[in-house]
Amino acid sequence: MKSQDIRKQFLQFFEERGHLIVPSAPIVLKDDPTLMFNNSGMAQFKEYFLGNATPKSKRIADTQKCLRVSGKHNDLEDVGFDTYHHTMFEMLGNWSFGDYFKKEAINWAWQLLTEVYKIPKENLYVSVFEGNPAENVPFDQEAWDIWKTLVDEDRIILGNKKDNFWEMGEQGPCGPCSEIHVDLRSEEEKAQVSGKSLVNNDHPQVVEIWNNVFMEFNRKADGSLEKLPAKHVDTGMGFERLCMALQGVQSNYDTDVFTPLIREVESITGKKYTSNEVKDISEEQNKTNIAIRVVVDHVRAVAFAIADGQLPSNTGAGYVIRRILRRAIRYGFTFLNTKEPFIYKLVAVLANQMGEFFPEIKTQQNLVTNVIKEEEASFLRTLDQGLQLLENVVKETKGNEVSGAKAFELYDTFGFPKDLTALILKEKGMSYNEKEFDAELQKQKDRSRAASETSTDDWTVLVEGNIETFVGYDEVEKEVRITRYRKVDSKKDGKLYQIVLDATPFYPEGGGQVGDKGTLFTPNQAIEIIDTKKENNLILHFAKELPENPQGKFMALVNTKLRSESASNHSATHLLHQALRHVLGTHVEQKGSLVAPNHLRFDFSHFAKVTDEELKEVETFVNAKIQEQLPLIERRNIPFKQAIEEGAMALFGEKYGDTVRAIKFGDSIELCGGIHVGNTADIWYFKIVSEGAVAAGIRRIEAITNEGAKEFFASQENALKEIKEALKNPQDSLKAVVSLQEENAKLKKQVEALLKEKAKNLKGELVSEIEEINGLKFLAKQVDLNPEGAKDLAYELGSLGTNLFLVLATAEEGKPMLTCYISKELVAERNLNAGQVVRELGKYIQGGGGGQPFFATAGGKNADGIREALEKAKDFIK
Repeated sequence: MKSQDIRKQFLQFFEERGHLIVPSAPIVLKDDPTLMFNNSGMAQFKEYFLGNATPKSKRIADTQKCLRVSGKHNDLEDVGFDTYHHTMFEMLGNWSFGDYFKKEAINWAWQLLTEVYKIPKENLYVSVFEGNPAENVPFDQEAWDIWKTLVDEDRIILGNKKDNFWEMGEQGPCGPCSEIHVDLRSEEEKAQVSGKSLVNNDHPQVVEIWNNVFMEFNRKADGSLEKLPAKHVDTGMGFERLCMALQGVQSNYDTDVFTPLIREVESITGKKYTSNEVKDISEEQNKTNIAIRVVVDHVRAVAFAIADGQLPSNTGAGYVIRRILRRAIRYGFTFLNTKEPFIYKLVAVLANQMGEFFPEIKTQQNLVTNVIKEEEASFLRTLDQGLQLLENVVKETKGNEVSGAKAFELYDTFGFPKDLTALILKEKGMSYNEKEFDAELQKQKDRSRAASETSTDDWTVLVEGNIETFVGYDEVEKEVRITRYRKVDSKKDGKLYQIVLDATPFYPEGGGQVGDKGTLFTPNQAIEIIDTKKENNLILHFAKELPENPQGKFMALVNTKLRSESASNHSATHLLHQALRHVLGTHVEQKGSLVAPNHLRFDFSHFAKVTDEELKEVETFVNAKIQEQLPLIERRNIPFKQAIEEGAMALFGEKYGDTVRAIKFGDSIELCGGIHVGNTADIWYFKIVSEGAVAAGIRRIEAITNEGAKEFFASQENALKEIKEALKNPQDSLKAVVSLQEENAKLKKQVEALLKEKAKNLKGELVSEIEEINGLKFLAKQVDLNPEGAKDLAYELGSLGTNLFLVLATAEEGKPMLTCYISKELVAERNLNAGQVVRELGKYIQGGGGGQPFFATAGGKNADGIREALEKAKDFIK
């Protein structure tokens, strides 16, 4: 059975049983600050389990793209070494929100597996929670009794809290679970060892495929459990593992989920992959297999993350994506002998394979391909640089063991993988101190953990029920009550309180727009709201203190100055998007934005730098729309499908509901939940301040409007006034500046001629100072020239013979510079290298540099180190 049919049958089975089929949420989470990525099927439904929102159906089924590479669920280092862990995987799930419970969930799971998919019952084992007296959670007798009607008791296993009690975090909904495991071993293996003994013991052919979680408890901050007001079902089935079971293979990577990608890697690299059924493979082949598994797994995770809007970067979720891709690149580099980018070529295979069910990978194929290709090229350059740095470390090392701290520096600063370091050192008969490396790594982790450490109290609920509403589109002040609050203590921000109001005019951060700030007033107290965010459908107002009487009435007042400036910038991003598509082409799509009171940032897909003429045209287009005084036409709660049919633009990577809000200014129509001006005239003026690259195929424009533009023009006017005063107030300032530039150019030429003449004169003086050491001519001296003059002097002295070793130092305006010249004959005969010389001597002036073997320079910060650097120059020829 093909994987696409397996997926369809699952969804069809639950649709026939009254489940609403919903699409996968984006793999990158944008509205849940507690998670970077969707790491489980239930992540997009957290607000329903918490009771903060009402689902559109009490029964839902889907297949969710998941990513597990950080935090509690971290599978990254297992990927490739075994055949059943993945970074990205699909989780097939059926959900009940206060509707059916254990009986239906267990019976349907068994029916689908054994009657529809026809997995032999004798290959299946099930587990039931054994209970936990310490937490007053009893043995799950109900689940046991249900399973007894379906399977022999000797196939039911009791599971402990680790294996059979599922929690979504340190706090929140949780409950016992009942898993289904499949034994895919041969009959001979089954006869020798019972599959029951291999359940939950990391056996590659005895694996969990389905988990039925029965959500009936809430984990509080103190660790205790309380009953939830309703009972829920959260089930998940590993799609890749199910395919393995149904396709009669013994590895996820032998299924048609991965084989097309593997074949493409084989074609590109010339390396062959052996399936898991082949026994007794060589160590070399095993390394090749691991590398290919890493590559084909990681390209899926990276490609879908980029398609959902997360670009590789140096921070947050972007860093995780970059780390996954770099792991794939280095496995290819080390074990598949790929020295050029190649992973990007797999995107086309992935798009053809999964584009039917996940159309985003098809529509974003070009962008994903370009970003991965550029990231590959960049990291391969880093690896090349790391090889040179490692070579220097080896030369400095006495003995056969490199310092673990040095190896960690390569890893931490330059991204050079530790296993590649070990491999290269092994080839040289060396190693590195792993204990020192691990100690440095632990220090870094401790620093990171300490910086992000957060403790969150339980909610103090003042008003029961899900009654919170947002009124901020229509009101900026509102009489309110506090429905709940909690304390959050973090190393980064200190002690803060999160406050939820029954109705709030405060806009929570979202859609690129920053959250509102403002004040909660009582007759006796003013509580400053420093930020507003949304978490699990709750609007959280952040404050440094609580009101003296949280149960009283308050007047919530938004800082309207900040909000109106943000609104101006937000509406300008819509006009900017329209302008870019008009000027550059309809291939332009928004890929990210930041809307703050003082500026806006807009990322978009485009294949080349935007020219000055194009930027001017974009700016003119936006300002024309501002001059047209276009009124805001806002439509709330219209069906998503209708909005799209009417021409509204939806952004990839965003999660939209059945009904949406559409914002229209003239011909610009976008789906958006943000705050906007009432008329484009309120924007006043739009000014681009910068344009540049973010990643391959992604450009960024930063711009200002309104007060920001007014301040910009005022500063430009002041700058022009100061220039005029410096030029003695000429009638034509531009003509005066041009004249000054021409005069300066003439003087520069005169200075250069004088310095060349000075260098020639110095040549005669310095010839007499050249020493003969070990059969070559040597001179190391500080000279009163600029760096260019020192270069001219070096070449003048170099013309005197074939065995000169020369180091000159300059310190123009206190900036030290070393210049090294070595006759080309000496470079060949004595194996000398000017680049290595200046890199070593550059340390004494707190700098560095490089160049060619016969000529190189190094700049630095410490002119006082010149004398010692010149003294050490002799060491290279002794």
